[in-house]
Amino acid sequence: MAANSRLTVAVHVLVWMALVRRLGRDLVTSEQAAESVNTNPVVLRRCLGGLRRAGLVEVRHGAGAGWRLARNPDTITLLDIHRAVDGEPLFGLHRAAPNPACPIGAGIRPALQQAYEEAETAARSALARTTVADVLRETLTARPAQAVGDEPSTTHSKD
Repeated sequence: MAANSRLTVAVHVLVWMALVRRLGRDLVTSEQAAESVNTNPVVLRRCLGGLRRAGLVEVRHGAGAGWRLARNPDTITLLDIHRAVDGEPLFGLHRAAPNPACPIGAGIRPALQQAYEEAETAARSALARTTVADVLRETLTARPAQAVGDEPSTTHSKD
């Protein structure tokens, strides 16, 4: 089973937008952001739509179109982002009820429920303690040797 990367992509784009803001630019196109994430702009626009509905980014249409952070990076937590792009529980039980005639199928859900709830609470707490600004700071510290003042890659295209 593949891991869901929606949260990672959303955090990536918001951290990139925070860096762009720090470097003096406010608006970015989805094509520019997609280049940083290394994904298709259509995929990124879907992600940005969820972030917009949650009030984390704003979009400007028409001349000078683009996306920008709607809030200060210090006030956007990873939990806010998770809720915007994937409000589902982090751990899910079976989609269909297991076989009740099986001794494992009959008891697996209640056996896992408490452990999953505890893990969910711990994960949400950790996400709530970390902001986009924190991730930007850590990213710039951890990235491979490059000049810290390098401007993020930007291509000039329309949204």
